[in-house]
Amino acid sequence: MAKGWRQTIRISSQNRQAPVTNIFLGKGGSVRLLKWAMVVLLFLPLAGQATVVRLQTVLGVVDIALFDSEAPRTVANFLGYVNRGAYNNSFIHRSVPGFIIQGGGYTYSTASGVASVTTAPPVTNEYSASRSNLRGTIAMAKLGNDPNSATSQWFFNLANNSANLDNQNGGFTVFGRVLGNGMDVVDAIARLPVVNAGGAFTNLPLATPPTSSTLQKENLVMVDTASASSPDASESDRVFSYLEATYPQFLSPAKPLSPAASLSATAEGYYYRHYAGTNALIGTSGGVLYYYGPASANQILPLGALADWLATAASAGY
Repeated sequence: MAKGWRQTIRISSQNRQAPVTNIFLGKGGSVRLLKWAMVVLLFLPLAGQATVVRLQTVLGVVDIALFDSEAPRTVANFLGYVNRGAYNNSFIHRSVPGFIIQGGGYTYSTASGVASVTTAPPVTNEYSASRSNLRGTIAMAKLGNDPNSATSQWFFNLANNSANLDNQNGGFTVFGRVLGNGMDVVDAIARLPVVNAGGAFTNLPLATPPTSSTLQKENLVMVDTASASSPDASESDRVFSYLEATYPQFLSPAKPLSPAASLSATAEGYYYRHYAGTNALIGTSGGVLYYYGPASANQILPLGALADWLATAASAGY
C-alpha cells in the first residue's frame, strides 16, 4: 500500500512480538488455528511442485494442480488457453449433479453477450489408467466417437466416474486435481438450480434467478479469471497463494496466481499482500510469516517460520 506496512498498521515493537493466540474460529466456536494446520501438514509427504492454475469464480477460488509430466500435451494445451486469457469471463455452461460440471467453452460480455471460446487445434488424447476420472479431478471434454477431439472445454468430476469415463471414446484425459478447499466451491456450483436454455445450454447452472427472458452476466456462474503459477514465484508468494485458498474467510478476495510479483508489495522490511475484502494483511519479514487484521484484533501476529509454511504449502500442492 502507498503508506507502507508500518504506517498502515502502526507497527510497534510491542505488537510485533505478540504471542500466537487462538484467533481463527471455525463453525460452532471450534478453534481453527493456522499454526496447528501447519503442524499437521508438516507430517504429510512433500509433493513435487506442479503448475497450479487458479480459477476465480463467482462462488470462490478453485485451484488445480496440473499433471505436467504425466499429461504434457494436454497440460500445454490447457495452459495455452489460460495464458492467453481465453477463460477470463467464461462461465460454467453444463452441470449434471452427481456427475460433472463443465466449462471452458463460452464467454460472456455485456457488449456482445455469449461467445464461443476460439479454439486451438485438437490435442492428442493422453488418457491413462493411472489417471482415472475420480472425484476432484479435471479432465478434457471432447466430441463423441473422436478420442483426439479435445480443444478448450474441460470438466470437474463430482464423483468417481471411472467406470464410465475411463472406458468410452478412448478414455477422458485427466490432467489435474483440485487442491485444498476447491471442491467445496465445485460442489456449491453443482448444487445451483439448472435450466434448459437450449442448444449447448440444456443443463445450465444459474448463480442468480433471471429477472427477464434474457440471461445476464449476473445469472451465470462466471469464471472471472484463470491464471497459472509462475516457476519464478517467490517462496512468500507461494505461501500467500496457499493461505488465500485455504482461509478465504480471513484473506479475500484471493489474488490471481500471476504475475505474482505485481500482487505483493514491499515496505518497512515486509513483503506483503493486502486483502480489501477482509481488511487484512499477510506478510513475511526475516523468515517469519505475519498476519494483521480483525482476527488478531488488528495486532501483528507472528504465525511461524516461513520455511515451515513453505513446506506446508508444498505438501498441499503449491
